[in-house]
Amino acid sequence: MTKRTIGVGVIGLGWMGRLHSRSYRKLQEYYPDLDADIQLVAAADPLESNRDAAVSQLGFERVYSDYKDLLSDPDIDVVSICCPNFLHRDVAVATAQAGKPFWIEKPMGVSAAQSQEISAAAQRHNVVTAVGFNYRHTPAIEKARQLIHEGKLGRITNARCWLIADYASSPTGPLTWRYNREQAGAGVLGDLMSHGADLVHYLCGAITDVTAVTGTFIPKRPIPLKAGVGHEGWQVSDELGPVENEDYVAVLARLNDGVIATIESSRVCVGPRAEYVIEVYGTDGSIRWNFERLNELEVCLGRDSEFQGYTRVMANSHFPAFSVFQPSAGTSMGFDDMKVVEAAQFIESVLSGIQYAPSAADACLAAEVVDAAVASAEDGTWHAVAPVTGPLTFDRIDEDTKESHV
Repeated sequence: MTKRTIGVGVIGLGWMGRLHSRSYRKLQEYYPDLDADIQLVAAADPLESNRDAAVSQLGFERVYSDYKDLLSDPDIDVVSICCPNFLHRDVAVATAQAGKPFWIEKPMGVSAAQSQEISAAAQRHNVVTAVGFNYRHTPAIEKARQLIHEGKLGRITNARCWLIADYASSPTGPLTWRYNREQAGAGVLGDLMSHGADLVHYLCGAITDVTAVTGTFIPKRPIPLKAGVGHEGWQVSDELGPVENEDYVAVLARLNDGVIATIESSRVCVGPRAEYVIEVYGTDGSIRWNFERLNELEVCLGRDSEFQGYTRVMANSHFPAFSVFQPSAGTSMGFDDMKVVEAAQFIESVLSGIQYAPSAADACLAAEVVDAAVASAEDGTWHAVAPVTGPLTFDRIDEDTKESHV
């Protein structure tokens, strides 16, 4: 049986755009049963060096300097949107209007309003979406989700989630668009805490109300002279400019069914490199996961054992998706593998018309949490998280453990 050819276009060839490109290329190796022949057709980027790399390093057939030319390319069936946050809304809406399914990085828009526009456009034009909430695809997180849905932890009571990083801890780090409120929206709230909100949603259910405090600990940064890729390779001047959004946030959240959660995020801590942790507590047990040891899950089941405490479990063939990448426990997966899982979910969603990948609606809900936290930090009160419409996937329990979907 001939596989369906899917032509891929990638908009934005920074770190994440290159990772999307590599993830598509790996699908044939890791997901040979996926009924698709993936072709890297075109990339769009305003930088000539990135366009050159798209062909010479990543294997694209052609390149464009304007993303609109890519969207007009008849050979493009699906699109990855990996440009800076402030371009997401215009690019995503245009992609939906072109009738092309898209995989977009988070935060989806610079505000909940922009995220709503994107989600509404996707629904209006009936296109499948995927959003880069890659941490939920970690086999250890998928196993934790199984344990929770099977009732192994009892009734869930509370969760703790923190995403503490050092990527912006140096005061000599460049004043990029990430620190500009118009271009990035919120700071660490959108960049890291949105991942935390999605993890809480995925494991525990919807956040309904939040109260928050924020802080900006490095108020000025040097203005860049030359762009880098991601957080590296930038050249800066001696001139300083203002940081317009927050470096740190602490959130207290209420969920459905009386669950309480705390979420903390920082981009300026000295020490943790990427300490992204979630703990979920129930009446009969709990789980812990740390991205810095992403192949491990700490599990405590039962309350009356003589040897009460956590068991450290290495990811193995009983964990969803693990055996797609590794033969046995002790051989680790990495960050890039999570994006391959994400790519597979996106393509399977396109092929089936069923929303398996994290959706634009999921991203919209995370954005509403961010906006509610921003508002709370400004006035010091509790704020309700606005409801969203569209196909939410965090609360789907049917088929969510099938290998091909994770």
